[in-house]
Amino acid sequence: MKKLKIGLVSLGCDKNRIDSEIILSNIMQDYEIVKNPEDAEIIIVNTCGFIEKSKQESINTILEMAQYKKHYNCEMLVVTGCLSQRYKEELLDLMDEIDILLGVNDYHKLNKAIEEFLTTRNKIAYCSEVNNAVNQGKRLLTTEAATAYLRIGEGCDNFCTYCVIPYIRGRYRSRAIEEVVKEASELVNNGVKELILVAQDTTRYGIDLYKKKELASLLRELSKIEALKWIRILYCYPEELNEEIIDEIASNSKVCKYIDIPIQHISNNILKRMNRRGTKEQIVENIKLLREKVHNITLRTTLIVGFPGESEEDFKELVEFVEETRFDKLGVFTYSQEEGTKAAEMSDQIDEDVKLQREEEIMLLQQGISSDINSSKVGRIYDVLIEGNEDGLWYGRSYEMSPDIDGVVWINSSNTLVIGEFTRVKIVDYTEYDLIGVVEYESCQ
Repeated sequence: MKKLKIGLVSLGCDKNRIDSEIILSNIMQDYEIVKNPEDAEIIIVNTCGFIEKSKQESINTILEMAQYKKHYNCEMLVVTGCLSQRYKEELLDLMDEIDILLGVNDYHKLNKAIEEFLTTRNKIAYCSEVNNAVNQGKRLLTTEAATAYLRIGEGCDNFCTYCVIPYIRGRYRSRAIEEVVKEASELVNNGVKELILVAQDTTRYGIDLYKKKELASLLRELSKIEALKWIRILYCYPEELNEEIIDEIASNSKVCKYIDIPIQHISNNILKRMNRRGTKEQIVENIKLLREKVHNITLRTTLIVGFPGESEEDFKELVEFVEETRFDKLGVFTYSQEEGTKAAEMSDQIDEDVKLQREEEIMLLQQGISSDINSSKVGRIYDVLIEGNEDGLWYGRSYEMSPDIDGVVWINSSNTLVIGEFTRVKIVDYTEYDLIGVVEYESCQ
């Protein structure tokens, strides 16, 4: 019997990517997966609904994919993910193009929903409560062959006043160490060399299951996987860092000396209005500890500018902090007024023009900082994970670079490098965000 062809478009964060990979694995036995939507008879859009820009991108993508029902082979449009969980009624009422709608804990119902729709041609919607399960299972990886994201927890208990994640993804819940290690071992056995740990807040891993933070214990267990080369940690809330975690990063040779700590702001006034649990003083102290204890650590952060009530003094304090701290990697978002959050109801909203001006100022500042930092790396030698070739140049990443959000190392080599393997590279030049290097003679397999 001929298999129907399915295409999937995944939007949003790396946690959403993991959900998409689980979806693909669940359907690959019964359906043929295609990359070109022109060939697909069923199209799935896994949406993001976090902020206004991502919501608009999701809606535009749904409408774009709906055109394939008119002009190509598509018979069915499936919408999943955070946007469907957050706006299920609105989407069903306003978008006739959608045939099946699934919430973030309902991906396992997809095959059943497809069969039901093919039989009845009636619209189908499954949107369950979000506080119970954590999506897990076999995955069809969509990352480069040697890299995979590894979810260690789901949901969030922080209830920041600007954020809808607890309402979309539910309360914080960790996966058991044994489950995480089992999945990690399977990924490594299939050729993965870099595991990137993700959760809404990785620092609080284990607090619900074990009644204490167990990220350090998890790192120790994962590092026992023999063929695993790198463990990278994203989304560590700075106020939740402790010396045990910092010491494990410092001493564990498989843990990349790289940490993502989304501080969002530094003014205590704004941190309090955001309902962030930490203070400026805690953030500064933990950054100091990281730099003292972890040799050559790379620090990444994200900031929000234009939060309600952000005064010129608050913004100036943030600018001065960025100048003084000199993060290796930094991203900036303008505040998005999200309905259903406490911040959306605050009276002292900031004009969009002011938000954009503040975003530009921070990014121009960081551009100069990044250029200065990269200039200091000329002459250094890195182990680089090779990811591809473009216009005659190989490219890959050092431990200082997370995929998609950071730069790459461009490598000029007349020899063929092996994608998915590590090569020693000497840095000879730089740009604001990328490094340029040549292959060293010594191999690093």
